[in-house]
Amino acid sequence: MGKIDANKKQKKNALLQTSFDLFTKKGFAKTTISDIVCQAGLAKGTFYLYFKDKYDLRDKLIAHKTSQLFSDAHQELLLHEEITGFENQMFYIVDYCISRLEKDPAFLKFIHKNLSWGIFRTVFENPIPEESTQFFDYFMEQMKKSSVSCKEPELMLFTIIELVGSTCYSCILFSQPVSMEEYKPHLHKAIHSIYELYTTELSS
Repeated sequence: MGKIDANKKQKKNALLQTSFDLFTKKGFAKTTISDIVCQAGLAKGTFYLYFKDKYDLRDKLIAHKTSQLFSDAHQELLLHEEITGFENQMFYIVDYCISRLEKDPAFLKFIHKNLSWGIFRTVFENPIPEESTQFFDYFMEQMKKSSVSCKEPELMLFTIIELVGSTCYSCILFSQPVSMEEYKPHLHKAIHSIYELYTTELSS
Protein backbone atom coordinates (compact mmCIF):
# COMPACT_ATOMS: atom_id res chain seq x y z
CA MET A 1 0.00 0.00 0.00
CA GLY A 2 1.40 3.38 -1.06
CA LYS A 3 1.68 6.43 1.16
CA ILE A 4 -1.35 8.11 -0.45
CA ASP A 5 -3.56 5.03 -0.04
CA ALA A 6 -2.39 4.59 3.55
CA ASN A 7 -3.28 8.21 4.27
CA LYS A 8 -6.76 7.77 2.77
CA LYS A 9 -7.31 4.63 4.81
CA GLN A 10 -6.19 6.42 7.98
CA LYS A 11 -8.63 9.31 7.36
CA LYS A 12 -11.53 6.99 6.61
CA ASN A 13 -10.83 4.92 9.72
CA ALA A 14 -10.64 8.11 11.79
CA LEU A 15 -14.09 9.13 10.52
CA LEU A 16 -15.51 5.68 11.23
CA GLN A 17 -14.08 5.47 14.75
CA THR A 18 -15.02 9.06 15.62
CA SER A 19 -18.56 8.63 14.35
CA PHE A 20 -18.96 5.42 16.35
CA ASP A 21 -17.82 7.18 19.53
CA LEU A 22 -20.22 10.06 18.93
CA PHE A 23 -23.17 7.94 17.79
CA THR A 24 -22.92 5.73 20.88
CA LYS A 25 -22.45 8.63 23.31
CA LYS A 26 -24.62 11.42 21.86
CA GLY A 27 -26.92 9.35 19.69
CA PHE A 28 -27.19 9.26 15.92
CA ALA A 29 -29.84 11.99 15.64
CA LYS A 30 -27.92 14.47 17.80
CA THR A 31 -24.60 13.97 16.06
CA THR A 32 -23.83 16.20 13.09
CA ILE A 33 -21.28 15.84 10.33
CA SER A 34 -19.58 18.94 11.72
CA ASP A 35 -19.27 17.19 15.10
CA ILE A 36 -17.62 14.20 13.44
CA VAL A 37 -15.06 16.04 11.32
CA CYS A 38 -14.24 18.45 14.13
CA GLN A 39 -13.47 15.65 16.60
CA ALA A 40 -11.59 13.70 13.92
CA GLY A 41 -9.50 16.78 13.13
CA LEU A 42 -10.40 16.72 9.44
CA ALA A 43 -11.88 19.20 6.96
CA LYS A 44 -15.60 18.87 6.23
CA GLY A 45 -14.86 18.30 2.54
CA THR A 46 -12.89 15.18 3.47
CA PHE A 47 -16.06 13.60 4.82
CA TYR A 48 -17.71 13.68 1.40
CA LEU A 49 -14.77 11.92 -0.22
CA TYR A 50 -15.86 8.76 1.58
CA PHE A 51 -19.55 9.12 2.46
CA LYS A 52 -22.64 10.59 0.76
CA ASP A 53 -24.23 11.76 4.00
CA LYS A 54 -24.63 10.80 7.65
CA TYR A 55 -26.93 7.87 6.80
CA ASP A 56 -24.42 6.45 4.35
CA LEU A 57 -21.76 6.75 7.04
CA ARG A 58 -24.01 4.95 9.55
CA ASP A 59 -24.59 2.02 7.16
CA LYS A 60 -20.90 1.74 6.27
CA LEU A 61 -19.98 1.98 9.95
CA ILE A 62 -22.29 -0.90 10.84
CA ALA A 63 -20.91 -2.94 7.95
CA HIS A 64 -17.35 -2.10 9.03
CA LYS A 65 -17.87 -3.00 12.70
CA THR A 66 -19.88 -6.13 11.92
CA SER A 67 -17.33 -7.28 9.38
CA GLN A 68 -14.63 -6.92 12.02
CA LEU A 69 -16.69 -8.97 14.47
CA PHE A 70 -17.24 -11.86 12.06
CA SER A 71 -13.65 -11.70 10.88
CA ASP A 72 -12.39 -11.95 14.47
CA ALA A 73 -14.77 -14.85 15.16
CA HIS A 74 -13.50 -16.66 12.08
CA GLN A 75 -9.86 -16.13 13.03
CA GLU A 76 -10.50 -17.48 16.54
CA LEU A 77 -12.27 -20.52 15.13
CA LEU A 78 -9.24 -21.32 12.95
CA LEU A 79 -7.20 -21.65 16.15
CA HIS A 80 -9.47 -24.48 17.36
CA GLU A 81 -8.91 -27.38 14.99
CA GLU A 82 -10.68 -29.64 17.46
CA ILE A 83 -14.00 -27.96 16.66
CA THR A 84 -15.28 -29.97 13.71
CA GLY A 85 -18.62 -30.26 11.97
CA PHE A 86 -20.51 -27.35 10.46
CA GLU A 87 -23.09 -27.07 13.25
CA ASN A 88 -20.44 -27.04 16.00
CA GLN A 89 -18.46 -24.39 14.14
CA MET A 90 -21.62 -22.34 13.75
CA PHE A 91 -22.25 -22.55 17.51
CA TYR A 92 -18.68 -21.38 18.15
CA ILE A 93 -19.16 -18.35 15.89
CA VAL A 94 -22.45 -17.49 17.63
CA ASP A 95 -20.97 -17.85 21.13
CA TYR A 96 -17.92 -15.78 20.21
CA CYS A 97 -20.13 -12.96 18.87
CA ILE A 98 -22.33 -13.09 21.99
CA SER A 99 -19.26 -12.85 24.22
CA ARG A 100 -18.00 -9.80 22.32
CA LEU A 101 -21.41 -8.11 22.45
CA GLU A 102 -21.57 -8.72 26.21
CA LYS A 103 -18.29 -6.82 26.54
CA ASP A 104 -19.44 -4.00 24.24
CA PRO A 105 -23.08 -3.11 25.04
CA ALA A 106 -22.72 0.25 23.25
CA PHE A 107 -22.07 -1.60 19.98
CA LEU A 108 -25.01 -3.92 20.66
CA LYS A 109 -27.35 -0.97 21.22
CA PHE A 110 -26.13 0.75 18.09
CA ILE A 111 -26.50 -2.16 15.68
CA HIS A 112 -29.81 -3.29 17.20
CA LYS A 113 -31.46 0.05 16.36
CA ASN A 114 -29.98 0.42 12.89
CA LEU A 115 -29.16 -3.02 11.53
CA SER A 116 -30.94 -4.39 8.47
CA TRP A 117 -30.51 -7.52 6.38
CA GLY A 118 -29.43 -5.32 3.49
CA ILE A 119 -26.47 -4.12 5.54
CA PHE A 120 -25.61 -7.69 6.54
CA ARG A 121 -25.60 -8.66 2.86
CA THR A 122 -23.21 -5.79 2.22
CA VAL A 123 -20.89 -7.32 4.82
CA PHE A 124 -21.13 -10.81 3.34
CA GLU A 125 -20.96 -9.95 -0.36
CA ASN A 126 -18.68 -6.90 -0.31
CA PRO A 127 -16.47 -7.02 2.78
CA ILE A 128 -14.66 -3.90 3.90
CA PRO A 129 -11.39 -3.91 1.89
CA GLU A 130 -9.11 -4.09 4.93
CA GLU A 131 -10.92 -7.16 6.22
CA SER A 132 -9.25 -10.31 4.93
CA THR A 133 -12.12 -12.64 5.81
CA GLN A 134 -15.16 -12.97 3.60
CA PHE A 135 -17.48 -14.50 6.15
CA PHE A 136 -20.28 -15.49 3.80
CA ASP A 137 -17.83 -17.27 1.47
CA TYR A 138 -16.42 -19.08 4.51
CA PHE A 139 -19.94 -19.98 5.65
CA MET A 140 -20.75 -21.49 2.23
CA GLU A 141 -17.40 -23.27 1.94
CA GLN A 142 -17.78 -24.98 5.32
CA MET A 143 -21.29 -26.08 4.45
CA LYS A 144 -20.05 -27.66 1.22
CA LYS A 145 -17.39 -29.55 3.17
CA SER A 146 -19.97 -30.87 5.64
CA SER A 147 -22.32 -33.80 5.17
CA VAL A 148 -25.40 -31.59 4.84
CA SER A 149 -27.25 -29.90 2.03
CA CYS A 150 -29.07 -26.58 2.37
CA LYS A 151 -31.21 -25.22 -0.46
CA GLU A 152 -31.63 -21.79 1.14
CA PRO A 153 -28.45 -21.02 3.14
CA GLU A 154 -29.07 -17.26 3.08
CA LEU A 155 -32.50 -17.68 4.67
CA MET A 156 -31.07 -19.97 7.32
CA LEU A 157 -28.35 -17.45 8.11
CA PHE A 158 -30.86 -14.61 8.18
CA THR A 159 -33.11 -16.51 10.61
CA ILE A 160 -30.22 -17.33 12.95
CA ILE A 161 -28.87 -13.76 12.85
CA GLU A 162 -32.29 -12.28 13.62
CA LEU A 163 -32.79 -14.71 16.51
CA VAL A 164 -29.35 -14.11 18.02
CA GLY A 165 -29.58 -10.33 17.60
CA SER A 166 -32.98 -9.95 19.25
CA THR A 167 -32.28 -12.30 22.14
CA CYS A 168 -28.86 -10.74 22.79
CA TYR A 169 -30.42 -7.31 23.04
CA SER A 170 -32.94 -8.33 25.70
CA CYS A 171 -30.84 -10.81 27.65
CA ILE A 172 -27.56 -8.87 27.67
CA LEU A 173 -28.85 -5.35 28.23
CA PHE A 174 -31.86 -6.07 30.45
CA SER A 175 -31.43 -9.68 31.65
CA GLN A 176 -34.95 -10.26 30.36
CA PRO A 177 -36.53 -12.75 30.53
CA VAL A 178 -33.28 -14.21 31.96
CA SER A 179 -29.56 -13.49 31.73
CA MET A 180 -27.68 -14.36 28.55
CA GLU A 181 -25.83 -17.14 30.36
CA GLU A 182 -29.12 -18.71 31.44
CA TYR A 183 -30.65 -18.32 28.01
CA LYS A 184 -27.73 -19.61 25.95
CA PRO A 185 -28.65 -23.33 26.20
CA HIS A 186 -32.17 -22.47 25.00
CA LEU A 187 -30.69 -20.38 22.18
CA HIS A 188 -28.54 -23.32 21.10
CA LYS A 189 -31.61 -25.56 21.00
CA ALA A 190 -33.47 -23.03 18.88
CA ILE A 191 -30.52 -22.68 16.49
CA HIS A 192 -30.29 -26.48 16.25
CA SER A 193 -33.98 -26.60 15.30
CA ILE A 194 -33.45 -23.94 12.63
CA TYR A 195 -30.44 -25.85 11.35
CA GLU A 196 -32.45 -29.07 11.08
CA LEU A 197 -35.32 -27.24 9.38
CA TYR A 198 -33.11 -25.90 6.59
CA THR A 199 -30.66 -28.78 6.08
CA THR A 200 -30.77 -32.41 5.05
CA GLU A 201 -28.12 -35.05 5.63
CA LEU A 202 -26.29 -36.22 2.52
CA SER A 203 -26.11 -39.94 1.97
CA SER A 204 -22.61 -41.36 2.08
